[in-house]
Amino acid sequence: MKHCVRNKKNLTAADLAVNGGPKTRTQPWPERGLLGQEEKSAVVAMFDRAIESGQAFGYNGPEENAFCKAFAKFMGGGYADAVNSGSTAVYVALRALNPEPFTEIIVGCITDPGGIMPIPMLNCLPMIADTAPGSFGPGPKQIEELISPRTSAIVVAHIFGEPLDMKGIMRVARKHKLPVVEDCAQAHGARIDGRLVGSFGDLSAFSLMFGKHICTGGQGGLVYTRNEKLYWACRRASDRGKPFGLPNGSSNCMVSLNFNLNDLAAAIGSAQLKKLTGIVRRRRAIVAELSRTFAKLKIVSLPEQLPGAEPSFWHCRIKFNKSAATCDKATFCKALSAEGLPVYSHYCDPIHHADWYRNRNAFGASGLPWSAPQYKGDPNRSFPCPNAEKALDDHFQLTVWESWGRAEVADIVAAFRKCAAVYESNR
Repeated sequence: MKHCVRNKKNLTAADLAVNGGPKTRTQPWPERGLLGQEEKSAVVAMFDRAIESGQAFGYNGPEENAFCKAFAKFMGGGYADAVNSGSTAVYVALRALNPEPFTEIIVGCITDPGGIMPIPMLNCLPMIADTAPGSFGPGPKQIEELISPRTSAIVVAHIFGEPLDMKGIMRVARKHKLPVVEDCAQAHGARIDGRLVGSFGDLSAFSLMFGKHICTGGQGGLVYTRNEKLYWACRRASDRGKPFGLPNGSSNCMVSLNFNLNDLAAAIGSAQLKKLTGIVRRRRAIVAELSRTFAKLKIVSLPEQLPGAEPSFWHCRIKFNKSAATCDKATFCKALSAEGLPVYSHYCDPIHHADWYRNRNAFGASGLPWSAPQYKGDPNRSFPCPNAEKALDDHFQLTVWESWGRAEVADIVAAFRKCAAVYESNR
């Protein structure tokens, strides 16, 4: 900014760290401390047993079985299959549904690449749904607009741990007799209407990589379902078509790969799962404190959540109110970052803007599945997503870690107040 905006505290642009002023946060942010003695003890115990017995630990053993049962219990009952990543979890969930090739699967336009790439890998066509207004995820209306006789499934992602309208989405899905996969890679412990996300759809996929709410080490994932038939289909899809749940004498019954987790990672996961409720509770408490501050500012606010939604805040999404600012979002975020805050002005572009999608780069130079003569839809269909474009333009992200205490929250509050004092419009 070339001009100085003064306020009742007499702060000017020259006082901002981005312009050479004193920095709000001068200390390093505390690390998460996600892994502790509990995980170490579980791993050491496994090594001790392996050394004593002379037998290496593997997968589908007691540790993995215990982890899957504990996760299913956490979800309120049902079945869980541990796999090697969240992307794999989405693939296995869809593979268990066994959609016909060259059918269409609806997916939200704001998601991780791993949340959409399993669709063309199954030779199905992704139909890209816009988000609900102000949201990073689709609502029932946006999904129903894409349903056709060619639709075989729906995938919805709870981005940043913000629950979608699952009752409305499930009503649309049941009306059209379509299965739903909930992508909960960022939404461990989030709830809506008192129910955990992941418990609404026919199947749900969770990521357990090191950056998520809980982990199983470097990578990991889980597929969850309340449907026993789908559970056995997941087991077969995640382990080379082995005949899990089939009569004795059956052999490998489908083409797939080995997507298993392993017992060592599962032992870490069991210890981590016990911490999940506390992790989510602390993140919610931090965001609640920020909410009280934002309520007194004009330039930022927390996005409105659906009634009954209880996010688990993988990151904290913050709305930048342009009409109350004398700068743009990038300038404001740059100022916050200079004050020492972990903010990011942009999350991602809509998934169908990526090179792999635009270039149809799935199977060699064939253009499949889009080029398949068996596909009866429009392979060159465009997917305008004005709601998503506006939501991405209007919001930025703040990292929130459960390890932060009063000093960290105080610094976040102080930095926002400082930048708001300079950049808020007096109108």
